[in-house]
Amino acid sequence: MNDFDSCFEALIGNEGKLSMDPHDRGNWTTGQINCGQLKGSKYGVSAAAYPNLDIEHLTVDDAKAIYRRDYWAAAGCEVVPEEVRFDVFDMAVNSGVKASIRALQAACGAFVDGVMGQETLMRTQSMGGPRLRRMFNAARIRHITDMPSDMWLTQGRGLMNRIANNLTRD
Repeated sequence: MNDFDSCFEALIGNEGKLSMDPHDRGNWTTGQINCGQLKGSKYGVSAAAYPNLDIEHLTVDDAKAIYRRDYWAAAGCEVVPEEVRFDVFDMAVNSGVKASIRALQAACGAFVDGVMGQETLMRTQSMGGPRLRRMFNAARIRHITDMPSDMWLTQGRGLMNRIANNLTRD
């Protein structure tokens, strides 16, 4: 699995249909519980990230275009080693593009600034896929365990299970 279409198909299988959970800050247009409009999330596209989007009527094709532009391309998934493309993409969607790039930089020993630059690309390509994937997921777990406790309580278990599921796929 190393192209956008196959990675999107695998990732969208993890994302649910419309969620209007009022306890999930991502479902609110301001990103704060009980503040703004409760528009929900669908296909992993949240009201917090896209406050002006009609989340309820979002189609899978709409979501796919958003994922390609705002996560796949923005995180540099096309240019990182294929062994980590899905993992980098998955983290970009769940934790943000900059967080995903920072985890990749920490994994390969590049300067950690959240920008996909030449040093990051060179180090990821010279590191080797299996080791890079292992180190990336370790950095991702560290990122998740550093979440504020209220976020950990509502999202930590699900995110950790997601990483475990990703690590068991081929």
